[in-house]
Amino acid sequence: MVLIPELRLSRRAVFLVGGGLLVGCSRQPEVDRVNLRLATGPAGAVYRRIGGALAARISAQVPGATVDTVPSGASTDNIRMLRAGEVHLGLTSLDALITTDGSVPEGLSAICRLYDSHLHLAVMAASEIDEFRDLEGKRISLGARDSGTEFTSLRVLELGRVNADGRYISQAESAAAMRDGEIDAMFSLTGVPTPAVADLAQRHPVRLIPLEAQADALITAFPGPYTPAMIPATAYVGVPATGTVAVPNVLLVRNDLPDDLVHAITGTIFNHTGTIPSAGQDAAEAVLDTWQLNVRTGISTSSIPLHPGAAAWFRDRKR
Repeated sequence: MVLIPELRLSRRAVFLVGGGLLVGCSRQPEVDRVNLRLATGPAGAVYRRIGGALAARISAQVPGATVDTVPSGASTDNIRMLRAGEVHLGLTSLDALITTDGSVPEGLSAICRLYDSHLHLAVMAASEIDEFRDLEGKRISLGARDSGTEFTSLRVLELGRVNADGRYISQAESAAAMRDGEIDAMFSLTGVPTPAVADLAQRHPVRLIPLEAQADALITAFPGPYTPAMIPATAYVGVPATGTVAVPNVLLVRNDLPDDLVHAITGTIFNHTGTIPSAGQDAAEAVLDTWQLNVRTGISTSSIPLHPGAAAWFRDRKR
């Protein structure tokens, strides 16, 4: 296990980003250097691209800070690494973070809510699977181990009393396995569009299985993190709009990160994403490009407390 070092950041750094007071000044004050590690996700996942975009923005905009991304299984793997002190920041879906008794893992808090993931159940167009109950006995990918996809898809299968041959495969590998006939279907809890499904749909006809009933079951059994949603017809080539369930994603942080550092990171997320081009955008670009328009939802982290530095940034913005 690689333990992260104690971090310190000068209070002067926050003025450059969090308040925007010195943006455009030619001379910047000296600040302490800090190296951060951000847990992302597996190959083919929006988390991997979102994490990379976040790391680049923070490294460019927070004086003295550099951010390295750490590939992972995704949500629950990121929570594990955060609690073990292997990373400073991490992406997670809200349902994987909130325990059954409503508590939050000790030592962690949120910087902000980023965007909502949609649960995909994808099959090849010629598949005999037409509805959720047809998964009985089929070979399906549950996503990478310790991912949000695994967490939510297992809940859905349990609630629906469907027994399937579950495989633990990353999103990119799942798409390839489904294309080659090695599995019959794949779950993916991710942003829309997700690269793995989008790339597959560009080359081979695919379908999405409706999950409205499963959304209702999740909302009833686990009130709070789930909402009904629609994957639009514009998301994937040849795939009509499909009903499903959405889950918010949050950026987690260890509680022991300095308040000023987290204040500066929060300011970067909401003040310095507009430079990402909207033309030809993938899911990561689409999400980042809309953050400036969603500061109000950014503070909506449900029962997950905001880190004091993030809470201070949101308070400062209201003044």
